[in-house]
Amino acid sequence: MPDDFPRDRPHLFLGANGKREPYRRPSQAINSPDLPNRDRAAHAAALEEAITTALAAARQQLADQDAAIAAGTPGFYLEIELPGSERAGIDQLANRTKKIELVTVRDSVTPEQPLLATVFVPTSAEDYYLKKVEAYRTKESRSGRPTNEALVTRMETVRLATARSLFTDDENLFPSNPAERVWWEIWLREGRREIFERLAQALNAQVKPHAVHFPEREVMLALFNVQALDRLVAHSDVVAELRRAKDTPSFFMGLGGAEQRAWSDDILERLAPPHDSNIAVCLLDSGVHRSHPLIEPILADVDCHTINPAWGKDDTATWQGHGTRMAGVAGYGDLVPMLIGSATLAPAYRLESVRILPPATGPANDPDLYGAITEEAIARAEVQAPQRRRVVAMAVTSTSPSRGRPSSWSASIDQLCFEEASQRLIILSAGNISMDLMPADHLIRNDVEPIDDPAQAWNALSVGAFTEKVDIIDPMFAGYAPIAPAGELSPRSRTSVTWDRQWPVKPEVVFEGGNLAHDGTFPGEAIDDLQLLTTYLRPDHRHFTTLGDTSAATALAARMAGSILAARPQFWPETVRALIVHSAEWTPEMRAHIDACHGSKNRIQALIRRYGYGVPDFDRALMSTRNDLTLMVEDHLQPFHRDGSTTKTRDMKLHRLKWPREQLTALGAAQVELRVTLSYFIEPNPGERGWTRRHRYSSHGLRFRVKTATETVDEFRARINQAARDEEEGSTPAHDTEEWLLGTFRDRGSIHSDIWYGAAADLAERDAIGVFPVGGWWKEKPYLERSDSKARYALIVTIRAPGCDVDIYTPVETQIAAEIEV
Repeated sequence: MPDDFPRDRPHLFLGANGKREPYRRPSQAINSPDLPNRDRAAHAAALEEAITTALAAARQQLADQDAAIAAGTPGFYLEIELPGSERAGIDQLANRTKKIELVTVRDSVTPEQPLLATVFVPTSAEDYYLKKVEAYRTKESRSGRPTNEALVTRMETVRLATARSLFTDDENLFPSNPAERVWWEIWLREGRREIFERLAQALNAQVKPHAVHFPEREVMLALFNVQALDRLVAHSDVVAELRRAKDTPSFFMGLGGAEQRAWSDDILERLAPPHDSNIAVCLLDSGVHRSHPLIEPILADVDCHTINPAWGKDDTATWQGHGTRMAGVAGYGDLVPMLIGSATLAPAYRLESVRILPPATGPANDPDLYGAITEEAIARAEVQAPQRRRVVAMAVTSTSPSRGRPSSWSASIDQLCFEEASQRLIILSAGNISMDLMPADHLIRNDVEPIDDPAQAWNALSVGAFTEKVDIIDPMFAGYAPIAPAGELSPRSRTSVTWDRQWPVKPEVVFEGGNLAHDGTFPGEAIDDLQLLTTYLRPDHRHFTTLGDTSAATALAARMAGSILAARPQFWPETVRALIVHSAEWTPEMRAHIDACHGSKNRIQALIRRYGYGVPDFDRALMSTRNDLTLMVEDHLQPFHRDGSTTKTRDMKLHRLKWPREQLTALGAAQVELRVTLSYFIEPNPGERGWTRRHRYSSHGLRFRVKTATETVDEFRARINQAARDEEEGSTPAHDTEEWLLGTFRDRGSIHSDIWYGAAADLAERDAIGVFPVGGWWKEKPYLERSDSKARYALIVTIRAPGCDVDIYTPVETQIAAEIEV
């Protein structure tokens, strides 16, 4: 059969083949949204009264300050209420010249509820808003409209802020008892750490030594009660935002061990250890028990680390040997095929271990700043082997679901991936549902249980679990049935179905995570037949146990990433991530759900947030075949540049691809597929300030468009410019994305993948792809001096002619070879 051709041809690498194209922005009037309909005089009078009252309270607060505590720029915080539908007013509240900073925005759940924005106002500009309202009441612009109308009509009321005004977490997490001491994430304004530490000491607050750094913000943990926090806010300008520190990370650990000893010596006799490999999979977990005979050959003692020497480097029973279980799957995959097979085993990479979990779970009110812990853990491995290429994997998650919004932990991971000196590939678990599950719960619970923190990180590869394990052989479980059918999502895997549309698709991919079994009466349980076999913590007791859920899936994803990097050590982390996502396909069970949507984009999008892009395949990730050709590009562009006092969009890249035009044309109306994946890393700028255009989380965005069959290259250039402008201005996007499975939904996050289906003759003319930038804080915040930064990206393009006995690979390979010879 034509689809049985062997995958024996390496993907064709085009290098940096993009041609730089200047971005040409056509002039176009932008229509501002309608303003609230106000009675001018009454609204001005109400605001003036509210602001006057707030200023009086602020002056009294300043007069009552304890001179021994007061620090920083003299001033105060104001909480400004806006209608929930008036997000456009958020950015107008700040004024850099006056040093008035918007520090937090507490979003409305519905348009009927208010937006609550908090600003810091120095005393030198205390009457700023009062003057704005006065001008609104008494003056007109040249157009005859009230002066400052766009700002003032969007302001509902103003009051003096308290610590609660800076709290951006779930309202239920704010302590009801103001004297109760709890751990807080203190998001500091830029350059205020020293002042904060001094004030915290004066207020008898305990401060953790770790800190996480972002543009404009630094995050620390401190033990305060609300009364002390109110004093901190009243006496200084240090705080930008407050969130509750989350409890110690947790994940599903209750897996029953296989009560059998296996023949690990047989595996050892067939094992060729990776002594000379400069590639590693680094596990951040509970440590690894290196004395296990299958672990010792692939994990050197010098590659075992801990973030706390008092804990030791070894795994313990406290975490049920989770790190050792992860190591077995990351090193070998599911051990069952290894035990029953006879082939030589030659791992292409080594393991590294960094213990990040304590010997015992600490009290819930004594957390750590896990963003800083993660940074320190990775640094320990990198200091030990600085020249080594590595994949970092972590199946440790927080008990608090992320809701898609960045946290200090997820933003730290984005920062670690982005850092130019050592860009990293980090793989994270999507997290597990901890509740008992019955068959009727499956998929319903998956869809309503959101991804755990920090797996919402844009730059990380987040991994969910699916399963093919449905065979129950153990006679102890006669009469039991699997909860999930073969090819379906694992029962405990979390999803991003309930997230707002603006957040990334998570998980991006799913790997085998085992299944649960039930007897029809009691909730599902993890039994050995439906789990992955792996290494046990205590080899003196037994050699093997089991692992499942998203922990097992994350370990398998790390194994695939390590294998890709070992095979292609020159590839960027962005490229390895792209290849994993690009190689993913939905199982027939998943595909049936997608096909049942009958093209409904909204229904398809929900399924993508459940399954990601499907199950990756190592062979598809690296090798092509006769009728399935993959082209690869690694390139960069400069998204923006300074032009006087403003920042403008600068480059886009036009990729003219080597294309099997003649062969596709000859196939005529035969149905073929085109898949495109674009992968890049963003620089994060977290902090809850409404996620407006000015206060975006991502430094920049990139998008791709594919030339249509009827377009000239010049017409295609014009359409790319239009598409960039449409996205910047929130207009309806260019129509061409409707031809694709996902359309503009693919543009969430920092990896974008989509599939086009159509006639081969049509695809023959689609031989150009444009990659172009859209805005981010690099553009919107020129004072942070990132305007001239460059952004690199990986672009993967696959043409498939399923069912066709055609060679589309060789003609393109010949074109590339001819170009090299010239």
